[in-house]
Amino acid sequence: MKRIILDTNFLMLPGTIKLDIFSEIERILPEKHEICIMDKTLAELENIRKEQSGADKRAAGLALSLIKAKGLKTIASPQVKNVDQLILDIAGREDLVATNDAALKKKLKANGVPLIVLRQKKYLMLG
Repeated sequence: MKRIILDTNFLMLPGTIKLDIFSEIERILPEKHEICIMDKTLAELENIRKEQSGADKRAAGLALSLIKAKGLKTIASPQVKNVDQLILDIAGREDLVATNDAALKKKLKANGVPLIVLRQKKYLMLG
């Protein structure tokens, strides 16, 4: 079963551009998979919800609600690193990482990790 790791900015897409990332993932990856997040992603979203205002605050709140509603698996990380570095540390070639972060995408591609990316602010594709 494929493991799909979502990063923070990707989880905020439903609140920022009104994209249903979960149905899009089903469309591009119909085989059995498990959608996961890092435990530090939850902390980042909580921090955004508490400290930001406006659209980012609403998007983070929606992301937290979707995580709970969809029952996403949380990957525990004992290290005190930022989420991007944790994703780089654990993602393997058998995993998929969903991100819009250009620097993270470049590093993941260099490591041979397949990606799920946003295209034209309308749909997702494997990249």
